[in-house]
Amino acid sequence: MSDGIMSKAATMEIPISSNGDTGSLPEDDGLEQDLQQVMVSGPNLNETSIVSGGYGGTAEGIIPTGTIKGSGLHQPHASPAVGGEEVVRGIAVEKFDIVKKWGINTYKCTKQLISERFGRGSRTVDLELETQIELLRETKRKYECVLQLARALTNHFYSLVQTQHALGDAFADLSQKSPELQEEFGYNAETQKLLCKNGETLLGAVNFFVSSINTLVNKTMEDTLMTVKQYETARLEYDAYRTDLEELSMGPRDASTLCRLDAAQSQFQSHKDKYEKLRADVAIKLKFLEENKIKVMHKQLLLFHNAISAYFAGNQQQLEQTLKQFNIKLKTPGAEKPSWLEEQ
Repeated sequence: MSDGIMSKAATMEIPISSNGDTGSLPEDDGLEQDLQQVMVSGPNLNETSIVSGGYGGTAEGIIPTGTIKGSGLHQPHASPAVGGEEVVRGIAVEKFDIVKKWGINTYKCTKQLISERFGRGSRTVDLELETQIELLRETKRKYECVLQLARALTNHFYSLVQTQHALGDAFADLSQKSPELQEEFGYNAETQKLLCKNGETLLGAVNFFVSSINTLVNKTMEDTLMTVKQYETARLEYDAYRTDLEELSMGPRDASTLCRLDAAQSQFQSHKDKYEKLRADVAIKLKFLEENKIKVMHKQLLLFHNAISAYFAGNQQQLEQTLKQFNIKLKTPGAEKPSWLEEQ
């Protein structure tokens, strides 16, 4: 076998044993989901340009079918009927070839996946990168929990501020209609109005926090995980075609086998290049994501702490200063509902 086949750069090929880690899912459920992933992206035969090669990854090549229409075809040496039949036959053959290629690729990947799961094959592993990927998934789950709780806090606090607003109006009305308790109702009305105003200011800060965490989790992290999924698909394809090449290399070297071996070597190299490119893309995205996460969370956690502390300490000046510090602008005073985030 050539040195190109066996070089693994920063990866290593490890055998899969029945005692190995097959993931957090039960074996049957995990395998079923992975097989569904293998089969989920079939060939699109309605496109004028057909993508071939991957069952869920990026395209290896484009096969243009053209934009030929039977009614607009000009063939001076053939009748329209004959020309139309040739076009239809050509498209049918092309689509059949696409389905055939997709089927072969899917078969190889399914065979590799089952082989890995049941300990009869090997898979390429980049331990450092896969550790970082698993850490990202765990971090995303924890941040989603924080986001859910922060949204719940916002909803509860919104209801509290609404109640304080209504209570303040009720106290103010009774202050005017109860001369003997005018002063007592009056200062309670002022207190509730002040709490309502501070509550609106805190809601602005908390909503800024929620909006920023939502962007980090559901846009930035999700974008990186989409690239990770493409990388994992490319890894499975790479190992499938590597295994195919290794099996052919151990067989007889007759003319037919040598021809198949050359084709397998070419396909293997193509999938290897795609795998290594996506591995590099994932590594870069993980690096930038970590830097961005630290920057964003440093700012948001400081905002959240200062705003909550100032509100419950009754320090209106500090609360308003916190919003100015983070450039958070609220709606104009006197709105019917507590203010929501307008600008970041």
